[in-house]
Amino acid sequence: MKAARERRYDDESIKALKGPDKVRLRPSVIFGSDGIEGCEHSFFEILSNSVDEAREGYGDRIEITRHADRSITVRDYASGIPLDYNQAEERYNWELIYCELYAGGKYDNADGGSYEFSLGINGLGCCATQFSSEWFDVVSWRNGTEYTLHFEKGHNIGGLGKRRCDKALTGTLTRWKPDREVFTEIDIGPEYYADTLRRQAIVNPGLRFAFNDEVTGEASEYHYAEGIKDYVGEVAGAGAPGRVRYFEGRAQGRDREDKPEYKVRMQLAFCISDEGSLTEYYHNSSFLLHGGAPDKAVRAAFTQEVDKALRNSGRYAKDEAKVTFSDIQECLVIVTSSFSNVTSYENQTKKAISNRFIQEAMTEFIRQNLEVYLIEEKDEAETLQSRALASKRGREAAERAKLNIKKKVIGNTDSFNKVEKFVDCRTKEIDRRELYIVEGDSALGSCKLGRDAEFQAIMPVRGKPLNCMKTEVGRIFKNEVIMDIIKVLGCGVEYGARGAKDAGLFDIERLRWGKVIICTDADYDGFQIRTLILAMLYRLVPELILKGKVYIAETPLYEITAKGAIRFAYDEAEKEEIVRGAKGRCTIQRSKGLGENEPDMMWETTMCPETRRLIRIGQADAERTAETFDVLLGNNLAERKGYIERNGGKYMGKALEEVM
Repeated sequence: MKAARERRYDDESIKALKGPDKVRLRPSVIFGSDGIEGCEHSFFEILSNSVDEAREGYGDRIEITRHADRSITVRDYASGIPLDYNQAEERYNWELIYCELYAGGKYDNADGGSYEFSLGINGLGCCATQFSSEWFDVVSWRNGTEYTLHFEKGHNIGGLGKRRCDKALTGTLTRWKPDREVFTEIDIGPEYYADTLRRQAIVNPGLRFAFNDEVTGEASEYHYAEGIKDYVGEVAGAGAPGRVRYFEGRAQGRDREDKPEYKVRMQLAFCISDEGSLTEYYHNSSFLLHGGAPDKAVRAAFTQEVDKALRNSGRYAKDEAKVTFSDIQECLVIVTSSFSNVTSYENQTKKAISNRFIQEAMTEFIRQNLEVYLIEEKDEAETLQSRALASKRGREAAERAKLNIKKKVIGNTDSFNKVEKFVDCRTKEIDRRELYIVEGDSALGSCKLGRDAEFQAIMPVRGKPLNCMKTEVGRIFKNEVIMDIIKVLGCGVEYGARGAKDAGLFDIERLRWGKVIICTDADYDGFQIRTLILAMLYRLVPELILKGKVYIAETPLYEITAKGAIRFAYDEAEKEEIVRGAKGRCTIQRSKGLGENEPDMMWETTMCPETRRLIRIGQADAERTAETFDVLLGNNLAERKGYIERNGGKYMGKALEEVM
């Protein structure tokens, strides 16, 4: 055992954090992170209080400002925060709200307290945000009095200020600057504000959010008159608003027999869409990134009712498996918004809820409304059933194809040894192993003789490879050349949409090579073959490109002989430089193809790690690669035509130079 280091650990070693240090030293406990995500959540805590007020009918506008110094202002027109002396607690309310964790006005919601439903329930947000700020100012207008507070690094400076004001003036203004001593980053980007305020407008019908960005000089406003119904229509696209289905309901119950009852309000909006799918959940105005109870309810209810409708209409084949939620949701835009006066969040960041009763109530609410909808709206019911069934059968066919491909590609770990004309290397150390994918059988000979057989393997490509960017998957996997390359790589394929890894098929740990090197002639045919091989790798195994496993071997363009010595130039500029430095007569010869090169030349120019030139295709190139492949090799005919019109002259000029 490791010897214990000396330390002092006694009764005086146990310490309790006090005051602001409860948050300042451990911000991630409250905000989920000490980075920008935590800083963003501190803003959301202040915004939530204004949203809760508006939902109770106090104010219909909230103004947010992102200041040039990265401080933030939230201004509402509600009833103002009560900050004066609290007889019951024998303390000022401002101390409870801004200096005391787990203190607030929302603990009695289940008993008919100040708020029926609220986003902020834990009594942490105002205090935690104040504690984590460099400075924090509050102005509250209430009952004809203006109250002011100023804090610095969690400590009040100057007590509570009070002065008379117009009784018609109500609301709260909070301005603060997140502290760089607490958060590693405090510059909340405008996109976060836009996304957050838009989502709040979606689930708070009629409430306007005005955002002013002093950094960019831009201003925007977010407003949905009919809340999630308008939002679903917007997402579903043209012609959808008249077809959006909206239902709402209420329920009352408890999570456990020994727990008190609470109320739940539920809203569901959905629409069959031709422009893609979306499923989003909100609870007490908070966007539930991970869903929880509402997600389980939607999945269960939609699957049960669509499956029942398919069975009742006799549309399933004999012994056919039932549809899944993923089959159903492909043609739907679904948004739920729920509210409850007792909520169990997974943590303070409110990304999922776990209430058992909410899940049960929402499941029954959605199921009942869907049952009626599928009976009364026969045309839409027919469309939904047909699309769900088509999606299910397509998925099952794809899964069968994947299984067949898996068996064919990686079912036999020794299958690469059976690939015709593939020449392996000796070492079993993956990081040292290099696979040269070369152009044709002639290149195979010179590369085989010129290589280091200890760590370099050769895979010849016969003819021009298939254009994988334009070819459907079924045909790709019938191509012998492509299947041979996949077998030799050994890692399987990332089947399906580009970049979407299928973990059951692709496994980079099975890759047999530290480097995959594409080696073709330095002419137009060679460049085209190189591009087609790259396109194949990009579509079938993009992870290899993202992980930096793929390289291009530069091959020389010219052989230059001067005074009995041969030098190689890889481009025009290098040729001119060598000629200028020769200081005498020299012979310039266009380099032969790989198949005509002597083994010693192949080793020196293309295969020797000390003298070769490799271009690594890395992660930074992936996006540009995708765009280029789509234009030049894909089905984007309009963009390809435009590209040729804009750039064709450049290539024609080069071609004419070659001819001359």
